[in-house]
Amino acid sequence: MRSFNSTMAVPGRENLRLYSSESQGSRPAPSEQRARSYQSRKKKKFKFVSVGLGIDMPFLILVLVLLAIGILMMFSASYPFAYAEESDSYYYLKRQILFAVIGIAAMIGLSFVNYHIFYRFAKVFLVASYVALVLVLCIPAANGVKRWINLGPLSFQASEISKFCVIVFMAYVATRYAEKMQYIKYSFLPGMAVLGSTALLLYFEPHYSCIVIMFFLVLIMLWLGGMPLKYFIVILSVVAVAFIIALSTGLLGYAMERMEGWGTALEYQNEQQWQDTWQTRNSLYAIGSGGVWGQGLGNSRQKYLYIPEPQNDFVFAVVCEELGLVGAIAILVLFALLVWRGIYLSQRCSDVFGKLLGCGLSAQIGLQVILNILVITDWLPNTGISLPFFSYGGTSLIMLLAQMGVVLSVSRRSRMEKV
Repeated sequence: MRSFNSTMAVPGRENLRLYSSESQGSRPAPSEQRARSYQSRKKKKFKFVSVGLGIDMPFLILVLVLLAIGILMMFSASYPFAYAEESDSYYYLKRQILFAVIGIAAMIGLSFVNYHIFYRFAKVFLVASYVALVLVLCIPAANGVKRWINLGPLSFQASEISKFCVIVFMAYVATRYAEKMQYIKYSFLPGMAVLGSTALLLYFEPHYSCIVIMFFLVLIMLWLGGMPLKYFIVILSVVAVAFIIALSTGLLGYAMERMEGWGTALEYQNEQQWQDTWQTRNSLYAIGSGGVWGQGLGNSRQKYLYIPEPQNDFVFAVVCEELGLVGAIAILVLFALLVWRGIYLSQRCSDVFGKLLGCGLSAQIGLQVILNILVITDWLPNTGISLPFFSYGGTSLIMLLAQMGVVLSVSRRSRMEKV
């Protein structure tokens, strides 16, 4: 994928104007206009909505299919644990369905919103994310971490909101300074300022897995925006040096605890190592016992309190056990199609901001899927990275569906035939 600014350079605020053939001075002939109008009226009845150019139905269908499968598999993975902890096998299912309903409403609502409003208020969104990350530090810790803001019976995770706000702001920066991204002042410095400040707040929670996700999201947005390769080398070098210093000075104490036993889940070295790798080891048992065709839906054995909290980050291990290699690959193909479709239609959006915003939000899904699979297979330390649409969690699911609504809004200005 080439950077957008290399193919469509536009100055300053003019990035937001539409790049239609009419704006370029090549209006079609009257007969051609009448033919297009007739075809538009002829196909209008097949559109899901008729606002603008209509949303992208393939993308919407992929989202809903993954959501339905995700809720089903989350319930299959969670009901033994829910019965043991809450005396209600349907506890997590009922809550996840509620979150899904709220998320779908947000998705449909945002699909009608002109996404350019996020450009106008990008700085406000970034400040709001900082406020949420600071506020969460003022709340007493739960399970040794400070990640949730409680609002009565409801709570939300500030970092999930921050992911969206960072993508919006980086898309804003790359759009506003489209022709200046080769300069350090307009690409490298803003990107590092946002990444550094956000990572610092996440460090005090602590939430290292989100820092990793933020790091890759900022790099992706800078790459899409057209930042030169030499700056990426500088970023990676600085991050490597900072990591070594933090590691040697003990600043990564919580992270090092999560890394205990990484890569040795199937080995018995001592009793402590055996306990540290309990969750990952049983995840590998589940994946291996699924074989090619799986044990059958609902027939997982590892979900019976062998995998701790299987409805969360390790839900895909249960998917592999019950649906096997074939089912797991089919779900990964659906994820790949969703990411591809989101990037495909975003690339054909009529302005730079829409391209960057849609591609950034789509890339976040692919990034989290890859990282989650690497964690449950012991290729990465167990750092708590959720699987989109599958892992239990209200803030994550609602924000994810809301972001898909933004992508659907971008699809309205995509130069593609809507069906």
